[in-house]
Amino acid sequence: MHEDPRLRRLQFQAWHRGTRESDYMVGGFFDRYSAGWNEEEIAWFENFLNEEDVYIMAWGMGTEPVPERLKGPMMDAFLKLDFIKVA
Repeated sequence: MHEDPRLRRLQFQAWHRGTRESDYMVGGFFDRYSAGWNEEEIAWFENFLNEEDVYIMAWGMGTEPVPERLKGPMMDAFLKLDFIKVA
């Protein structure tokens, strides 16, 4: 668990999206990468969390193009989906 209250809040939001699928996508991404995030990356993730789950999942599955405002290294890492654990 993160000591920083801001990161704890983001972790909660990442894992409580509303659907199990989006929880795994967004929460898994947070768990895998958040430890090394700087201020700019945290701000990106906060903006990312404001997006609708249907779009986040569509970007992750490649069925919708990623908006320019979200493109960059953080989205590149998200699109790998290498952080989702399949049982």
